[in-house]
Amino acid sequence: MLTRQLDRSNINRILIRATNWVGDAVMTLPALEAVRENFPSASITVLARPWVIPVFENHPAVNDIIIYRKHETLIKNLSEIRRLIHVIRANRYDLAVLFQNAFEAALLAYLGRVRSRLGFASDGRGFLLTHGIKRTNEIFAVHQVEYYLSILKAAGLKAESRNPVLHVAKSNFIKADNLLKLNGIGQNDFLLGLSPGAIFGDAKRWPADRFATIGDMAAGKWNAKVIIMGSKKEKEIGTSITGLMRYKPVDFCGTTSLGEAIAIISRCNLFVTNDSGLMHIAAALGVPTLAVFGSTDHVATGPRGAKTRIIKHDIDCSPCLKPECPTDFKCMLSIEAGEVWNEMEKFMQNRNDSD
Repeated sequence: MLTRQLDRSNINRILIRATNWVGDAVMTLPALEAVRENFPSASITVLARPWVIPVFENHPAVNDIIIYRKHETLIKNLSEIRRLIHVIRANRYDLAVLFQNAFEAALLAYLGRVRSRLGFASDGRGFLLTHGIKRTNEIFAVHQVEYYLSILKAAGLKAESRNPVLHVAKSNFIKADNLLKLNGIGQNDFLLGLSPGAIFGDAKRWPADRFATIGDMAAGKWNAKVIIMGSKKEKEIGTSITGLMRYKPVDFCGTTSLGEAIAIISRCNLFVTNDSGLMHIAAALGVPTLAVFGSTDHVATGPRGAKTRIIKHDIDCSPCLKPECPTDFKCMLSIEAGEVWNEMEKFMQNRNDSD
């Protein structure tokens, strides 16, 4: 519920504060498209951390991007905030849509003198918003895509439900094809992508040895080329899987930019993943995506798209939303490699039948 209605007249310049996590950023894309549809002639600028920029940089709804850099010291971070306030003031935005819920997001818009400031009135920031939305219990029971769309709906804007769609820069496609070629992967090869990591914690991660098993099965039975995708923080997992596999995969963990990773994933014929940012990327690219869920809630953060499937077991304590399992990790350990392989085969059979 809004404290006051949004005046849609004279909104020519819009600032959107992006979320800080890759998966969350992907899930805001339907809301971003809805902003464009409501204000087709406005200039839309996205304020985002560097690591999520590739999600937005080639999107047709975005006119400009402001990078919000993170520094190692408090003094440098304060200097960055002062710089952003100056930039926001200079651009004279008429509306700020705050997808990020942090107090700081509202403070930047307020000090930047954005005329209308729309977002959830959470984290003690309600007084900084001209259009604060009260979060109800119902809003936490829907998918995150709908969560972000609800911000616009509460303001009386049209915001139809849809799935996220990623737009990849041609330059990243070229880089991806070159990287694959350098690693002996041709355009006609069947490409299986594995995403064994997850930033939030170990409780979201299906065991590495089981990823290795399904990778070997795909290589042996489908003659698939297997790639492992992940960040620098997931390099150890990638190395572990590589060591466990008989058919050696190509381990891209920590070796590509996010833009390059997005383009590489777009070339996959099938992507098997934990609940992670790369899961949302694969789904938004239209890549057949099989996601293994345990500690997290598939209703809220499951992959969105026609070519997505979820494999999970109904365990009493799941979803617990904890980063580390305090008990027996049954939600993940009960999912055997053979079960995932069977789902992979069904997935690809259905795909072949529909081609």
